[in-house]
Amino acid sequence: MILVFGATGTTGGEVARRLIAAGRQPRLLVRSPEKAREFQDDAEIVEGDLERPDTLDVAMKGIQRMFLVSTGIHGTDHEMRAVDVAKRCGVKHVVKLSVIGADAPFLTFAKWHARSERHLMDSGLAWTMLRPVNFMTNSLTWADSIRASGTFHQPTGDGRWAAVDPADIGDAAVRALTGTGHEGQAYTLTGPASLSATEYATAISAAIGKPVKFVDVPAEAARDRLLQSGMPEEYVDALLDLFAVMRAGKTDVVTDGVERAAGRKPGTFEAWIRRNLAAFR
Repeated sequence: MILVFGATGTTGGEVARRLIAAGRQPRLLVRSPEKAREFQDDAEIVEGDLERPDTLDVAMKGIQRMFLVSTGIHGTDHEMRAVDVAKRCGVKHVVKLSVIGADAPFLTFAKWHARSERHLMDSGLAWTMLRPVNFMTNSLTWADSIRASGTFHQPTGDGRWAAVDPADIGDAAVRALTGTGHEGQAYTLTGPASLSATEYATAISAAIGKPVKFVDVPAEAARDRLLQSGMPEEYVDALLDLFAVMRAGKTDVVTDGVERAAGRKPGTFEAWIRRNLAAFR
């Protein structure tokens, strides 16, 4: 049996839906069963999360493989605890959602995930690492501003990144969870094209039929806005570090990771936008 963490979230949901479509009946560990109602007829729902260790033993009983994803500042610490429980419960293979650069950390998010990756690698369990660059769905954070003023703001300048469709991550995870040959593999997952924020704006504009402009802003202005939104300071600092890395051109990379992991070419940002037009109009 396969256990999926985060099934009510972006990537965990993609994994759960694809496992069900493939005829599997996964077990889903979710904080709110109510939010997982779409899965109730096709999956086993277990209430709990990584922050509640007492729920992990129950969730992992009889599990052979699991998809591990965490959120929040202390998420990777919780992941390490989950790996320990998985080993105790007889789980054989863990597919972990990580982040680009975790093998040679040059940004804060990667440093967090590097600890969790190393713990999993040292556990004796079979493992597969999925290391995506920025998600296409992260552009949804621009949607309110685009609808209101036709603009979005962030401190990335002319920096480029090849955002990846979470659907591609879902397919990569499911192939690793249900097949063989992915054990001991780490896949850096990107989209097919590395674009600047201006080029992302152009793609959105073409799709929704109205002008969209990217506005470069100072890092401190972005920091103030993020803190005012209620985001924890430590997470804001990590996000600004990511923006700085983008601005410096260190995320300007396109890989064949999706093709190797999922068995097909990655989807384009233009295709993703067409599926999500309503969010930006």
